[in-house]
Amino acid sequence: MKAVNWIRERGVMIFAILVVIYTLLPIAVIIAFSFNDPAGKFNFTWQGFTTQYWGDAFAISDLNKAMLTSLELAAAATIIATILGTMIALALVRYQFRGRRMANLLIVIPMTSPEVVIGAALLSMFVYFQVSTGFITLLIAHIMFSISFVVVVVRSRLIGFDRRLEEAARDLGADASTTFRTVTLPLIAPGLISAALLAFALSLDDFVISNFNSGTTVTFPLYIFGAAQRGIPVQVNVFATMLFMLTVVAMVVTVLQQRRAEKLASVRPDQEDGTTPGLPASAPATATS
Repeated sequence: MKAVNWIRERGVMIFAILVVIYTLLPIAVIIAFSFNDPAGKFNFTWQGFTTQYWGDAFAISDLNKAMLTSLELAAAATIIATILGTMIALALVRYQFRGRRMANLLIVIPMTSPEVVIGAALLSMFVYFQVSTGFITLLIAHIMFSISFVVVVVRSRLIGFDRRLEEAARDLGADASTTFRTVTLPLIAPGLISAALLAFALSLDDFVISNFNSGTTVTFPLYIFGAAQRGIPVQVNVFATMLFMLTVVAMVVTVLQQRRAEKLASVRPDQEDGTTPGLPASAPATATS
């Protein structure tokens, strides 16, 4: 009975741990096989440990070019999508205008539509307007499907935003741009960083939409798809491991930034008793000019 009670009390935690292990297991395999020494072209069976391919990570020029193209594409798409998505989120949360409900619905459509449908539709549009497929069409496509995710993430951050902080800054003489730069932007920064990281990951990972609109441009996922037919080199696992490590570092930075923003947001006058956090109730906050 003690064992059964112990499992019941920790059942959710055990299930969560198993899910995390299941999710990270493929990544662990990729990391492990980046140190494999395959006997032939196919890196599917473990032959022996070696660090040779980490030393020769950039030995394949086509792979390097594909990875550089993916990084450039993801960076450009992330910057543009984050800026546009943040502006759209601000408009949807803070302003009332005709067609606002329809705009909220349209934002979700790219997230729910199958990628093959979006890719085919974009290709049809480019063909109709006689636009040659390549890096530019890839950039347009990646910005299009990334904006929706940026809007959803930033909007969720803005919904819980305390507008009294902005009002206090305006009362102290700050104009609209100064208020946004010194108050709004630092507090929503965790949402912006999360949205940018998500957009970057989606762009770097995308294959289906890119396959429709890439033309002669080869990205990292497209290179892997083509190389799978003749044997994926170990350097692909090395690059994937590097990207995973970079993602972990970015996640740690995001968490730290989010905690910092939460601390900044908590430093505000208490609306109920008029006291300032950190001061006793007998010492009410005083305004300074």
